[in-house]
Amino acid sequence: MRSPLSDYLTEVLEACSDEDDGETASYIPELADADPDRLALALATPDGTRYAVGDAELRFSIQSISKPFAYALALVDHGLDAVLEHVGVEPSGEAFNEISLDPTTNRPLNPMINAGAITVHSLLSDERVASGFAAFAGRELEVDDEVFASELETADRNHAIAYMLRNHGIIDADPHAVVEGYTRQCSLLVDVGDLAVMAATLANAGTHPVTGEQVVPRWVARQALSVMTTCGMYDAAGDWFTLVGIPAKSGVSGGVIGALPGKGGFAAFSPRLDAHGNSTRGVRIFERLSGDMAMHLMEVPPAARPLTHGHAAKDGDGDGDTDSIYELQGAVDFIGMERLLTELEKEDEGEREIVLDLARVHEVRDVGRRMLLEGARRLALDGHSVTFVDPDDMLETGDAGVIDVGDGPEAQVVRERDSRP
Repeated sequence: MRSPLSDYLTEVLEACSDEDDGETASYIPELADADPDRLALALATPDGTRYAVGDAELRFSIQSISKPFAYALALVDHGLDAVLEHVGVEPSGEAFNEISLDPTTNRPLNPMINAGAITVHSLLSDERVASGFAAFAGRELEVDDEVFASELETADRNHAIAYMLRNHGIIDADPHAVVEGYTRQCSLLVDVGDLAVMAATLANAGTHPVTGEQVVPRWVARQALSVMTTCGMYDAAGDWFTLVGIPAKSGVSGGVIGALPGKGGFAAFSPRLDAHGNSTRGVRIFERLSGDMAMHLMEVPPAARPLTHGHAAKDGDGDGDTDSIYELQGAVDFIGMERLLTELEKEDEGEREIVLDLARVHEVRDVGRRMLLEGARRLALDGHSVTFVDPDDMLETGDAGVIDVGDGPEAQVVRERDSRP
């Protein structure tokens, strides 16, 4: 069977193709000459499946879509506190190329506007940008030399921003050198498939969906997505989030990416821009996708499946004492553990065997692990013996046959379900 998803994406393109408002980026000659009728759309899922329709083979300069990825690399290299000393995270409500700073802190308001992005680039070397972006895309990215030269010739406003940053002590490097490096970053060539995969990497907690590489830590992906949510669409961020509700970033070549946490990455391309510098047809495409597929972050999901797949009781030793087996499933997180701990509260005191079976669990979040071990500790203090069935080592105990649960007795760990008591 051929998946109907590509047909659906083609249908979305066709439905949005009659949108002809807006103009190409006239202030950059190479972008002004772009074919305004080009149109493409791509999707990358967390398991590495990719779909691309329309002019999907066409490569174009990444432009401001580079900003969240450069920001992520700076966070990895310098840490959140150090980066925050240079650039904030507040929406600007201004155009992307405004020559301004936060009047209170004298920092750029956020890394998604040019002042913030130039500051972020000053924290990175050209080599770091090249290698980091290659890891996000899963391939080496080339610079479009013609776009680079054209954009650098018309970079007076960015030079003014860089000199303002130097004047306020926000950057130390030569303003011309920083603007040149930033312009090269914006001139990297991508297609919608590349952008969808890069967005999916952020949506996948920093793990590349195809290569499996942990490109950036989970907290960095979360930080980048958060700033994309509030600042990624410039002074149209409020309209975007209320209508579309997906962390996003646009670029003046006509690209738009969306990264939906845990769900995947999307990318659209169409060169005509609206007054905010966002692709007119790209915005319309994402509005259609969000509405059709209920992808808005504020869309209320169904209640989460319970963490407990099954609960059985048995007479373990023939002495009349009833042992309990709890089969867990899905992700061990705060909500699921709260429900499980409520069930465990019902366990009477006494010397009974409590089995916590993780064979159906695919992820153990840090908070879930801590809650699970604390529950085991308290069960042990009540006199119960606790056994974890953990065939995939979700608790990361390695070869240990026991696990320390605090000041109570150690809990036993077995690897095979058949070995559980």
